[in-house]
Amino acid sequence: MSDSLLHTLLATTDLSAASSRSSLRAAMLAKQVGAQLEIVHVLEKSALDELQQLYGQDYEVIQKNIRSQTRKELSRLTSQLTKTLEKNVGCHLVEGEVLESILSQVKTLGAKILVLGERGVGGFVRQLLLGTTTERLMRLSLCPVLVVKRPPREAYRSVIVPVDFSPWSIRAIHLARAIAPKAELTLLHAYEVPFEYKMRIAWEKEEVIRRYRETARQEAETHLYKAADEAGISRTGCNFIIVRGNATHHILEQEEEQGADLIVLGKHGLGMVEELLLGSCTKQIATQSLCDVLVANH
Repeated sequence: MSDSLLHTLLATTDLSAASSRSSLRAAMLAKQVGAQLEIVHVLEKSALDELQQLYGQDYEVIQKNIRSQTRKELSRLTSQLTKTLEKNVGCHLVEGEVLESILSQVKTLGAKILVLGERGVGGFVRQLLLGTTTERLMRLSLCPVLVVKRPPREAYRSVIVPVDFSPWSIRAIHLARAIAPKAELTLLHAYEVPFEYKMRIAWEKEEVIRRYRETARQEAETHLYKAADEAGISRTGCNFIIVRGNATHHILEQEEEQGADLIVLGKHGLGMVEELLLGSCTKQIATQSLCDVLVANH
């Protein structure tokens, strides 16, 4: 993937102070890769309907004021981001169900990355926590989803890409390089020894188990280097980490040890199959990590 393919970024905002960090990160990223930035704010239909029930005949006036004030705030944010990006930023005020409205904008604008705050992608009152709308957007979006958790101060410097040797992993490596070409890149693979627990129950000798572990590690190393080659990554151009055990634990551990500011995941990678929800490891990392998370969907 080249930077030119990231031609349009779409950032959601609820116009809160907390969501400003994701909008700023989107602007910084758009400037870095030369992309067009679009901002979308959703006036949630259900909240507007509640107002109508509460205020009756006064609803039209209140609704008009809400729309007017929202347009002013959105225009102010867009102007600030235009200065950062040094390029006009598109803004979109839409009304409807939050999830459907954002996905519709992704499709209409042909967005290549959807940028969300960790909390609050809904417009109006509600604070939508990671695990609800954000999780559903990560699952259903036609483009990669970047969840911004930290206030952005500079380009990404340290990026971890967990690799499970699936096509999702190769996609994630390409995406990591596209949005953070100068960052220190770490490819991490966590492996397990098949039936190790049952081997212990069967009183298998520790020497035999160690031999199986070493074989599994050697195979993992071979596949990890092959994945890097397929992604066009030089073996001297990144760090390779191969560990035995739970993937989620080791990813979070490496995030802390390396001071990573971005983790790039395949949506259904890390040994997970297609599910109604995100793969459990991807979901756990998106929820528990302290740094930004980019989920490579397609």
